[in-house]
Amino acid sequence: MRVMAQMSMVMNLDKCIGCHTCSVTCKQAWTNRAGVEYVWFNNVETRPGQGYPRTYEDQERWNGGWKLTRRGRLTLRAGGRLKKLSTIFSNPLLPNISDYYEPWTYDYENLIAAPAQQHIPVAQPKSLLTGRPMKVQWSANWDDALGGAPELTKNDPILAKIGEQVRTEFENTYLFYLPRICEHCLNPSCAASCPSGAIYKRTEDGIVLVDQDKCRGWRMCVTGCPYKKIYFNHRTGKAEKCTFCFPRIEVGIPTVCAETCVGRLRYIGVVLYDADRVLEAASTPDDHDLYAAQRSVFLDPDDPAVQRAAEEAGIPHDWVQAAQRSPIWALISKYQVALPLHPEYRTMPMVWYIPPLSPVVDVLAKDGHDAEDSGNLFGAIDALRIPIGYLAELFTAGDPKPVRDVLARLAAMRSYMRDVNLGRPTRPDIPDAVGMSEAEIRDMYRLLAIAKYDERYVIPPAHGELHEQAGELEELACSLDYDGGPGMQHSGPFGESSGGPQPIAIENFHALQQRQTSDDFVDPGDGRRRVNLLNWDGKGAAADVMPPRAQDEP
Repeated sequence: MRVMAQMSMVMNLDKCIGCHTCSVTCKQAWTNRAGVEYVWFNNVETRPGQGYPRTYEDQERWNGGWKLTRRGRLTLRAGGRLKKLSTIFSNPLLPNISDYYEPWTYDYENLIAAPAQQHIPVAQPKSLLTGRPMKVQWSANWDDALGGAPELTKNDPILAKIGEQVRTEFENTYLFYLPRICEHCLNPSCAASCPSGAIYKRTEDGIVLVDQDKCRGWRMCVTGCPYKKIYFNHRTGKAEKCTFCFPRIEVGIPTVCAETCVGRLRYIGVVLYDADRVLEAASTPDDHDLYAAQRSVFLDPDDPAVQRAAEEAGIPHDWVQAAQRSPIWALISKYQVALPLHPEYRTMPMVWYIPPLSPVVDVLAKDGHDAEDSGNLFGAIDALRIPIGYLAELFTAGDPKPVRDVLARLAAMRSYMRDVNLGRPTRPDIPDAVGMSEAEIRDMYRLLAIAKYDERYVIPPAHGELHEQAGELEELACSLDYDGGPGMQHSGPFGESSGGPQPIAIENFHALQQRQTSDDFVDPGDGRRRVNLLNWDGKGAAADVMPPRAQDEP
């Protein structure tokens, strides 16, 4: 047994309202530079929908992740070393800009400089890549505007797997939001795909990072990642990805996306796992068994044998204690309500999800039934095969039983706690029906519904050299709770200098074509200065808003 620690996240999809606050704050903190205008380390997708980039889940097209050979050995879907060598200068398996979206700005100069006229002038969209006028046709969250519309859902790779009836009836049955970040996998195919060895998994906390000094821009990692959460910066020629906000994690505070989440749907904690069993679990022959195989890799932090092995492996004692209090361990292994995203990719993802029960409740309430009654809820879960089939394709490689079991536990909690909150006698038969005790139902309710900050985020600080650097990194790089944080100085809140200098291998960035040579927002077409009130500190008159007075002119 080789014990290792992994920082992990669980998201409760019942709580996601699709507000994209997490996406915006992540964008502001990490990807507001030139060359990554199209990059979203965190994005929120509407389901059903094509996702971002479009149809990224179609591995028949993109060849991401791992597959088993006839001999039962893991191999990259995109091919081994010889295949990579033969295509190293022309990789055919890359999303193009239309699969993401062509980033744009608006001709705000026209709003200010247009002569007086009968109609309000418009700000025409202009491409941030070419500077020419363009028609906006797609973006990272385009599905949100037309979620469930047939013209979009027909291209959903998940819907394509579960039948014509589902495709025609789904939009009237189920819709939910799916936030996504890098999965920081136990068996990352992106790292295995990199010819330069630039992608590595940190031994102390399992966070997967890109060494910007080693990266040579081969982009094989973009192909290798089945979740398409690695992006290419065309200005620097480097690959970039979600960093799990490691400067914040190292000082014991949560990621920016978790900290700013309106719905409080994210949980962060430490999980202990047996590194010697990862390959065996990822090589499980039957896709339906991959969920259980990954759970078997996790170790019980309350087991004295695990604690001794962790100490021998050099894992600090406070990390073991944090693993014992970890909401991730509780949600995945104790209450068994969290599921991995696409385990069939065999990367062993470490960002898990609690599937949504709310749409089932909404269907019952819409039909005039008591949506909190356990009998109605259990019956509806079994009757609404469409959402269970879709969720199974997302989280359990098509096996509906684990999804049904999770929804049943959530329904039991909802029904049991209604009696508690109304002061009525409780019904022990409700938790018994899903294999839980009354105490477990109450504890799960506390964690999912009313948990405090320090219960949702159990993050032990880093030790050793990392701990010495963590405070400085966090203050300079990504904190939102003091005056020097992102958007609080220089040209913030959304200018290129928001957040101050980055002391890590990711420079400060955003906006237009001349970004690296000017601190002003520039029209990519003509290079002239233009007004951006977001950069105004609110004191005096914003620069360039009013024409110069006659006495000020030379």
